[in-house]
Amino acid sequence: MTRFPAPVQPSFRPADAVQRVQRTSRRVQQPQSTADLVSLAMGEPNFDTPAQVVAAAAEALRAGHTHYSPTIGEKALRQALAEKLQLLTAEDVSSEDVLVTHGGTAGLAAVILAVVNPGDRVVVPDPTYSLYADLVSMAGGVLVPVPLAADLHWDLGALSSALVDAKLFVFCNPSNPTGIVHSRAELEALGRILEGTDTLVLSDEAYGDLVYTAEPFTSALEVPELQGRTIYCQTFSKSYAMTGWRVGYLWGPAEVIAATARVHGTFNGSVNTANQLAALTALQTCAPDIARMHEAYARRRRLMVDGLSGIAGLSVGTPEGAFYVFPRYDSALTSEQMVAHLRDHGVAVRPGGEFGAAGEFHLRLSYAASEEAIVEGVKRIAAGFAALRPDSGS
Repeated sequence: MTRFPAPVQPSFRPADAVQRVQRTSRRVQQPQSTADLVSLAMGEPNFDTPAQVVAAAAEALRAGHTHYSPTIGEKALRQALAEKLQLLTAEDVSSEDVLVTHGGTAGLAAVILAVVNPGDRVVVPDPTYSLYADLVSMAGGVLVPVPLAADLHWDLGALSSALVDAKLFVFCNPSNPTGIVHSRAELEALGRILEGTDTLVLSDEAYGDLVYTAEPFTSALEVPELQGRTIYCQTFSKSYAMTGWRVGYLWGPAEVIAATARVHGTFNGSVNTANQLAALTALQTCAPDIARMHEAYARRRRLMVDGLSGIAGLSVGTPEGAFYVFPRYDSALTSEQMVAHLRDHGVAVRPGGEFGAAGEFHLRLSYAASEEAIVEGVKRIAAGFAALRPDSGS
């Protein structure tokens, strides 16, 4: 019997882009949740998608909408989105400049990879949604985190200095993880800082329908000082409880959207046709569902804040939007260590350090969970913090 030498296995080294992300990423993959663990970690509504949206997807499939969609998205959906966006801005909104994306995540990725060259400076608040930093690393850009002020709003002086010669400023409003809402005055100040520059602004407004302030929410698109430089990123995930459907959209300067569409089409291709038609139904019919869920989140917000406020060692503010609370804690444990400690007490939360160096010694809790989960989760957090006190006897 002839014996052949074993084949030599090829060596493999991840691409430089992957290695950059691996070196710099703060994103945390938490262990699999168990049945006895209460999770206040997920940034996902616990509501089901409204029934009429599910029915629209089923009907679209039965009607034969099982083929490729146009790469930039279904015409009817893009037209409806353009009409919605036109209500926010004095700029002319063409449906040709609306790009339907595989959720907000793919939209953010496509913009950053289309805009940022190696060495370009990209400014972000610190803390902020951790995906932004990973995408900047993938593009080879230079991330410039700017710590927030004590009230978790922008430090406009520090931001002004950091934005000199920046290619892009990326932020979310309302904010993940802090739960704050940037006011019209803040957005106007940003516009004045950027006047006369070529810096672009990427405004991630995924939580724009989930605001609890007396002042109405102001989109970046409504601010004249930011016109001509703002790329608006939105998703159906949060407002419509459609996280698993993966439908989002972008709008902005035509040349930026054209470049972004090239990246998105290369990476992702077109979005599922039936899901887009379901999203159109959501856009047209779900205002009462959004109001219903907003009312429920407002109750849960108060329930969580009231519960956490009674825990020694936690400093809790009242969130203005989204569905997150971002308390600071008084302990020498890092946020990852604190998360592990609380898991031992049966509750999952996210470490503040995941969202930037300035998020250390904070925790992110989500009140998108049920009221029962919030009550029990807060009870377990209280037990976890009590166990850290010298007089606890543990």
